[in-house]
Amino acid sequence: MTRELLINAACQEECRIAVVDNGILEELYIERADLPSLVGNIYKGRVVNIEPGIQAAFVDIGEGTNGFLHISDLHSRYFPGARPDTLEAVGHRKSLASRPPIQDCLRRGQQIVVQVTKDGLKNKGPTLSTYLALPGKYVVLMPWMRHHGISHKIEQEEERKRLRQLLSEITLPEDVGCIIRTAGASGSKRDIQNDLRYLLRVWDSISARLKSEQGPCELYRESDLVTRTLRDVFDQRIHKIICDCESVIQRIKDFLEKAYPRLKPRICYYQDQVPLFHKYQIEQQISKIQSKVVPLPSGGSIVIEQTEALVAIDVNSGKHHGPKTAAQMALETNLEAAVEIARQLRLRDLGGLIVCDFIDMRDQRHRKEVERVFKQAVKSDRAKTKILPISRFGIVEMTRQRMRSSIQSQALEVCPHCNGSGVVKSYEAVAVDLIRLLNLAASKRQVRQIELLVCPQVAEYLQNEKRATLANIEQTAQKRIIVRSIPQYTTTKYELICTNERGSQVKL
Repeated sequence: MTRELLINAACQEECRIAVVDNGILEELYIERADLPSLVGNIYKGRVVNIEPGIQAAFVDIGEGTNGFLHISDLHSRYFPGARPDTLEAVGHRKSLASRPPIQDCLRRGQQIVVQVTKDGLKNKGPTLSTYLALPGKYVVLMPWMRHHGISHKIEQEEERKRLRQLLSEITLPEDVGCIIRTAGASGSKRDIQNDLRYLLRVWDSISARLKSEQGPCELYRESDLVTRTLRDVFDQRIHKIICDCESVIQRIKDFLEKAYPRLKPRICYYQDQVPLFHKYQIEQQISKIQSKVVPLPSGGSIVIEQTEALVAIDVNSGKHHGPKTAAQMALETNLEAAVEIARQLRLRDLGGLIVCDFIDMRDQRHRKEVERVFKQAVKSDRAKTKILPISRFGIVEMTRQRMRSSIQSQALEVCPHCNGSGVVKSYEAVAVDLIRLLNLAASKRQVRQIELLVCPQVAEYLQNEKRATLANIEQTAQKRIIVRSIPQYTTTKYELICTNERGSQVKL
């Protein structure tokens, strides 16, 4: 299997990184220069408002929109009566029920150290936490915590035992904890020690700024997209790194010199005139991400709908051909859909509550098989997921951590015509509504002339199909009606101008 990392950084406005397996796009990361992510940044913020009703505080971090801090993300060092050097154990946060009310912990104007865990969406500010995390290649350093931990994704007991032994031999400051990341399974003791030394230097720098700076201010900025991807995604399974920007190539070399010196020969500078993502047929696959319908190999499809409350994914079967029974076809389509849904969740970075409606399966063994394949496909996802058992109706409910802004929110905007609903009134329905409005305007005594400005389709419909109706309104009310076609108008846009006998406009 050929696994490649393609970095398209030739365009200064946008950097795109694709992880490709045998030509199939598996992961996609995009960052625009005008919309940088704040996730991972650490700030010294100022509490501007406390909302006891939702047990949350709003914090000014100096980025325009106030951040949202929930009581569940408040470190116990901010609890009433707590000492400034209060620590919590790694992996053992206090339960929500055992936490004091947020209004007893914080006050307006208070300076507080926070880290962005989610970018803001639409009119919502970024989500904040006072549990800080500094990620390295192999380790995540956690200030104001004690003890160590190992990623749950490292499942082999022998490897976990080796890493526990390794952690017991490493000395850390008393007020700092750490978690070994999934990549740590392939790291030596020296690799992990070097990672920790670097992260401790970073924390020392943050601590120095914390003492000298007044909030709101930035204490630490997370690395750029290329560095983050190399740190979080790149591993020895990737056979080649192909990049079309010379300056970025140098940054990649600098990173690999520290992390994987032996893998530097895998870097390739792409200089072909054909754009990188076109050369590897990635552009076609990206365009499909923006479509809500995704075809499956057997002829079926999945339909992905994003709503305010949740993400709904529907599995549709293809045409039934050959000797296969309906149950076999349903199983085959559902198994394909399970793998593709997991891939689409990663590619689109869909988060929150997700409901997958698989084709009904009466056989419980088939439901168990689809559930097993789905969970296996989701295992490679870096985001935290929780999947409930498949129901007898073929429904799977799950939650997925949102890692970044979705591809849809970055590349698409709400349609100005339908306001995001996906549908608009037909011109016939609009014409009927306007006839009612004309009747209202004609009923006003001071109105003598009514001028209606509409789109060409509505104008044509009124002047042809509804000519008799307009003539009847004119005759009955003794008013003059003029319909004008405006090519720039959309179907639902119109303007009604009513004037009196002196030519002055009359408000309805």
